[in-house]
Amino acid sequence: MDRKLLDILACPVCKGPLVFDKAAAELICKADRLAFPIREDIPVMLEEEARQLAADEEVD
Repeated sequence: MDRKLLDILACPVCKGPLVFDKAAAELICKADRLAFPIREDIPVMLEEEARQLAADEEVD
């Protein structure tokens, strides 16, 4: 994930910052506990495409 792109992307729900999880190919919003998928190097920033993080799932 390009660092410049990550710096300008924000959560579409709360407009907060996102954390890149390279292993899972996801962008994580810690505030909303949502994980947005990255498909073919393109972030899918739709709330309906995001998965809710499990209660026991840690976010770095």
